[in-house]
Formats: sequence, structure tokens, C-alpha cells
Amino acid sequence: MEKKISPSLMCADFLNLGEELKKLEKGGIEYLHVDIMDGEFVQNYTLGTDFVKKLHAATDIPLDIHMMVVKPELKLDWFEIREGDYVSVHYEAATHLQALLAKIHAKGGKTMLAINPGTPISVMEEVLPDLDAVLVMTVNPGFAGQKLVPQTLDKIRRLRKWLDESGYGHIEIEVDGNVNYPNARLMSEAGANIFVAGTSSLYAKGTDLDEEIVKFRDTINLK
Repeated sequence: MEKKISPSLMCADFLNLGEELKKLEKGGIEYLHVDIMDGEFVQNYTLGTDFVKKLHAATDIPLDIHMMVVKPELKLDWFEIREGDYVSVHYEAATHLQALLAKIHAKGGKTMLAINPGTPISVMEEVLPDLDAVLVMTVNPGFAGQKLVPQTLDKIRRLRKWLDESGYGHIEIEVDGNVNYPNARLMSEAGANIFVAGTSSLYAKGTDLDEEIVKFRDTINLK
């Protein structure tokens, strides 16, 4: 399965975001990860509805909208979803998960179910036909700069095996949390194929974004 990069825009330089978007386009970046936090599902606030609209106006790169919010089914209509955009919702946050996933598809988006480190992969069994991807949180959600929860590496491996053996080999696996270069390689080896890259890789202080994109792509492609 093709390996893809989804830079975490909450780690970007907002004062120079236009120039950064040009570099991401030049580097062939597949998705732009947009963290939506409501201060309730997680204890932090980040990006919002107007930011999504401005990104759609500024670039053709599909968005990877990560809704870390309570009752996402009531807030989905607040967001402009373009065909091909991923929308991830957390298992714990959704009241009627299957209906929510169907609504994302109806809007032209692609569905992704986010599972926290303590959430078993079995929770998705009844909605596998509704999924395009699974987001395995490799840290507890809410803040950048955390350390990898070690057991999530085996979780990625078990999930990939289960999906393939169950006839859902097309479902992608995204990873988010401390995706530095050593961890990204391990995640790739375990079966992940979409990587949310933030302060521990693409956006590390004192680095050049163009160079980091090349380095990161080589890492996840196991070169």
C-alpha cells in the first residue's frame, strides 16, 4: 500500500503558511492534517471551521480533518468537506457511529475511525464496511510533543493483519503521535501507510521543510 504523508498543520508556521503550503505541494504531500479540538473531548483548543475553508481556497491538497470533539454528528455540518477529504471521528465521541460515517460519505468525504491507545481494535468490527481508514493514535490525544505509547506498535501490526484477513485490505491505517524518524520506520514496518508528521519530524526546530519531506518519505518507504 502506498505510503503517504499528512503534515500536522497545528505545528506549522502560521505567519508563513502560504510559503509552507507551496513547499508541501512541491514535495508531493498527500494530505494536510487539521486537528479540531473543542476543549471538552480533549483539554485543548486548536483549529476550526474558517481555517478549513481557507485551506480549501489556498491548495488542492486534500485535507485530513481530525475531529477531537464531543458529539461530532452535531458539528459535521459546520465544516466544509471537499470530495476526497478524510474526516476522522473518535469511537468514544460518536453517539451513532454508523450513521455518522454514512453522513461523511454522503458529503463526499472519506471516513476514518480514530482509536485511542486504550481503545481495542474490536470496536470497529460492525462498521468495517463503512470505513476507508483507521487512525491509530500512538499517543493520548490533545497535545503535541508526547512520547509514543509503546504497545501501539503491536496494535498497528495486529490491526493490519486483521483487516487483511477479514477482506478489508483496502482500509488504510494512519498513525498520529510522536511520529519521529525511528518511530515512523517501525510504524511503516508494522503496516501503517499514512503518517501524521509534526514537531518530532517535519516541523522540528531548525530544520528545512523541503529536506525533511525527502528524508521522511525515504524513512516510511524503508530506504
